[in-house]
Amino acid sequence: MLDEEPSVSLWVTRLTAAARSVWAKHDQATGGWLPLWRHLADSSAVAGLLWDRWLPLQVRRVIADALPGGLVDGRRLAVWLAAAHDVGKATPAFACQVESLADLMRAAGLDMPSYNQFPDRKLAPHGLAGQMLLQEWLSDRYGWPRSATVQFGIIVGGHHGVPPTHSDIQALAVHGRLLRTPGCAALWRSVQWELLDRCAQACDVVVTLQSWREAKLSQPAQALLTGLVIVADWIASNPDLFPYFPQAPRQSDKERVEAAWQGLDLPEPWEACAVDGPPQELFASRFRLPVGSRIRPVQKCAVQVAQRMSSAGLMIIEAPMGEGKTEAALAVAEIFAALSGAGGCFVALPTMATGNAMFPRLLKWLSRLPDARKRSHRRSVLLAHSKAALNEDYAQLIRAGRHGVRAIEVDGNRDEYRHRGDHRAASAELVAHRWLRGRKKGMLSSFVVGTIDQLLFMGLKSRHLALRHLALAGKVVVIDEAHAYDTYMNSYLDRALSWLGAYRVPVVVLSATLPAGRRRELVEAYAGAVGSSEELASVENAQGYPLLTAVEPGRPVLTEVVAPSGRETRVHLEQLNDDLNELGDTLEEKLVEGGCALIVRNTVDRVMETAAYLRQRFGEGRVSVAHARFVDLDRADKDADLLARFGPPETSAAHRPRDMHIVVASQVAEQSLDIDFDLLVSDLCPIDLLLQRMGRLHRHVRGEGQEDRPSRLRTPQCLLMGADWDSTPVEPVKGSKRVYRMYPLLRSAAVLEPYLSGTAGTGHVVRLPQDINPLVQAAYGGGPVGPPQWQEALQRAGREHDLYQATQDGKAHDFQINAVGKAGRALVGWIDAGVGDADDSRRGHAQVRDSPETLEVLVVQRLADGTLATLRHLSNGRGGLELPTDSTPEPNLARIVASCSLRLPFHFSFPRVLDRAIDELEKEYVAAWQNKECHWLAGELILVLDENCRTRLAGYDLHYTPEDGLEVARAE
Repeated sequence: MLDEEPSVSLWVTRLTAAARSVWAKHDQATGGWLPLWRHLADSSAVAGLLWDRWLPLQVRRVIADALPGGLVDGRRLAVWLAAAHDVGKATPAFACQVESLADLMRAAGLDMPSYNQFPDRKLAPHGLAGQMLLQEWLSDRYGWPRSATVQFGIIVGGHHGVPPTHSDIQALAVHGRLLRTPGCAALWRSVQWELLDRCAQACDVVVTLQSWREAKLSQPAQALLTGLVIVADWIASNPDLFPYFPQAPRQSDKERVEAAWQGLDLPEPWEACAVDGPPQELFASRFRLPVGSRIRPVQKCAVQVAQRMSSAGLMIIEAPMGEGKTEAALAVAEIFAALSGAGGCFVALPTMATGNAMFPRLLKWLSRLPDARKRSHRRSVLLAHSKAALNEDYAQLIRAGRHGVRAIEVDGNRDEYRHRGDHRAASAELVAHRWLRGRKKGMLSSFVVGTIDQLLFMGLKSRHLALRHLALAGKVVVIDEAHAYDTYMNSYLDRALSWLGAYRVPVVVLSATLPAGRRRELVEAYAGAVGSSEELASVENAQGYPLLTAVEPGRPVLTEVVAPSGRETRVHLEQLNDDLNELGDTLEEKLVEGGCALIVRNTVDRVMETAAYLRQRFGEGRVSVAHARFVDLDRADKDADLLARFGPPETSAAHRPRDMHIVVASQVAEQSLDIDFDLLVSDLCPIDLLLQRMGRLHRHVRGEGQEDRPSRLRTPQCLLMGADWDSTPVEPVKGSKRVYRMYPLLRSAAVLEPYLSGTAGTGHVVRLPQDINPLVQAAYGGGPVGPPQWQEALQRAGREHDLYQATQDGKAHDFQINAVGKAGRALVGWIDAGVGDADDSRRGHAQVRDSPETLEVLVVQRLADGTLATLRHLSNGRGGLELPTDSTPEPNLARIVASCSLRLPFHFSFPRVLDRAIDELEKEYVAAWQNKECHWLAGELILVLDENCRTRLAGYDLHYTPEDGLEVARAE
């Protein structure tokens, strides 16, 4: 059997029979197997190809930085570590697992107990065993001090996603029989050394290892090497690419590797071209500007500042809504990538909705983005959030890129889905898709749009964290809506930024309403100890708006004020009592000539209550709602309807209501949708969010001097509700305090008080964008605001808020990785006491957002005859389709059900209610849907509504309508 390998490899030449007998892979179904030497050779070859053809220069530089031979040494190190990564399989603790293969090793003299005689073999996972052997070999063969070996050994130890801890290492150290069987320990050691010697020879590091003993690998380099070894191992472990013996065809080593690489077909990274021309030309070529249009001053200045930088770093762009910050960020990203060697870009946004809106914009940019490589312009692209496969733009890319290679994650147990445990079922993965798709590998794509969580996970102690670091370390990172995150999320964001800075990853941060203190924190997180206290103070004290802040390694921090674009909206601000009758009277007066009003409420319950009253008063057809309690298909239809009726004039003119119309919405109207209203009514909210809501008011020009709007509404007007204005200080409504807390609401009311009372220099008028920055800095600064009689309550609320923020920050550190340590310090225990595999999962999202655990369900109907069907009202022929319960639904039918996902509201986030709801929902378990052919539905909770779209769940009555979404009431 040992002599049946397809070719005589250079690796196996002169290996002893004992060394050749050691096995690495076994397929129980087929009996196929791979000897260890073969897998090590495959892995090292893959690592070399990854370095040469896939790894961005930006990543290679970090790895090579501490090595005397630079990039040449960096490649040798990566290839050698990939070659040696599985040497821990040459131990009795591993080899005993397959008796037939263990017998072959015993016949070669490598005796070992049987599997059942090894109750403590879990103390020696082969990654840890490999780390111990590699460190011992370096000391024995090359005289390395132990302290120097750990920084290299930890890469082998962590190649299954969890770097060993000190206690793991100590426990194995006292169980030597797990590494070498007593009685033949010398032969085991000889074979282990023989394999490691062959790795060094084949990878041409025999001499180089002498010079590396003095090297101090940075922790970023250790993380990147670990991630690279994981990728090489996973590719080399894929039997579709590297067939097992004896089924493997007869091939030379070169033919075997070339066939595998061709089958894998990984797109090469983007290589940006230098951008030297005028900003106007750059924007015209990348974004197809209308004829005769000029770019905004902030866009021009951002490009010019980036072009003056000699190395890429951090740029913060603060500018009003509608100034083209996103396009500016992409332009800067291209310039930064040419400087740094980045191979792609990740755009991080607050929500899935904003991610979906950004994705087609990224695709259009990519279609015009040049590449310095002439031979290929293929680029891997990913939409990174939990419902990406339901996005039609992304679904088309998936269909176009289907591939036969299985996207496997090897050497792991088959996962089971448990709603309380939140493990992702392996059978529910999209395994038919290309290799660079999936929960752990997707972020390795070159161009990614996703939620901010994907970046925050960089700071979360979770398995295979090194893969996420490898994915992000090769990109330019764009962070949009940087003001949108609370203290808890900002703690994770700052930790991620600190690692990005250490990786020298270029970062572009965007915000219309960034507090000055937060600006300083972002710079400090990225630059670390590089910036002096005086520099950081100047960053915080910088005046002006729009404002650019640029951090370049080795240079002083730059802040540059940008000339305004000349656009101005003068919003007349008034307060309105929180009374529905008064609201109705006001709307009747304001909309007497028609017009479109947007009412933004802070809770869905207030949306429902307001919409019900207004429909009764003005009629069903004049009031519509928008919030997050719709199934995905209805939410998409709602968004499309809003854009069609209230979007830019060139697309909505024919559909905009001629009569009065009122949209009552939750915070979903704050961002992502380019919608434009004549009148705004808003609940009191934090000042930055109110300014975002004002951005939906007179967003576009409708006729000269807004003459196409009703005459009473040609002046932008915002009516502020959601508080008792007669109280001292004002008293926000209960729901708003639950969502935003008291202090930010009081500070917002305090800075708005002069405008509400008419005592501001401009009376009741808030000028956009001129007043954006002064209002934000006053509300979020530390100085006193508001009338004197408010100060005691403000101070009390401030103390409570400080305590709350401190608690949030403390909680955030529970599962957060440490800051970057000094060079040479090994990543031992890097993710100790972490969250396991829960990074990109419901549990992981809750961890980086500090959100209560909630349930997501797929909504279907049970008809009168007992059959299940899709919701009857669904558009485009998708409604009322019968669902089989004794067989797997057709893929298109299953996708429709998966598109009817709905997150249950806060009522179901309380532990007792949550557990009760799960118990009741699991009674609707459909066994026929729990298989890999039904990946859309496997492991999901199904909420079954009756013919009238009603049901009862965990003590609550639920009613769903396409007009209002999910209504929840406590059951009587």
